[in-house]
Amino acid sequence: MKKFSKFFLSFVVISLLVLPFLAMPALAQSGDPYGINNVQNGLNNSLPGAGTDLRTVIARIINFALGFLGIIAVVIILIGGFKWMTAAGNEEKVAEARKLLVAGIIGLVIILAAWAVSTFVIGAIYNSVNG
Repeated sequence: MKKFSKFFLSFVVISLLVLPFLAMPALAQSGDPYGINNVQNGLNNSLPGAGTDLRTVIARIINFALGFLGIIAVVIILIGGFKWMTAAGNEEKVAEARKLLVAGIIGLVIILAAWAVSTFVIGAIYNSVNG
């Protein structure tokens, strides 16, 4: 039962962190931050990605995936910090926490580098076609 409750709590937390990212593209596209125009226009006009080209959709998918991975890296850093604080001087637990912190920071650096490269490449492709 304890394993299920941990899984359920993890699922709820991750769902709450991801949910705003799913709603943001539709609201940003319409220019209506509260979504009132989307409701008035009906579901067909408010679908995310409706009427956009493939490059924009791919850029949104990449940004969403990298944002999600960034959240995971930050959670790993937080878990490492929590383990370090609760280690109570136990060297094995401190070493495990240090490994988590280093892995989380390295992951975050890799994710930020991937975001910079993908933003540059997508911008270059978009400008070469439209420029």
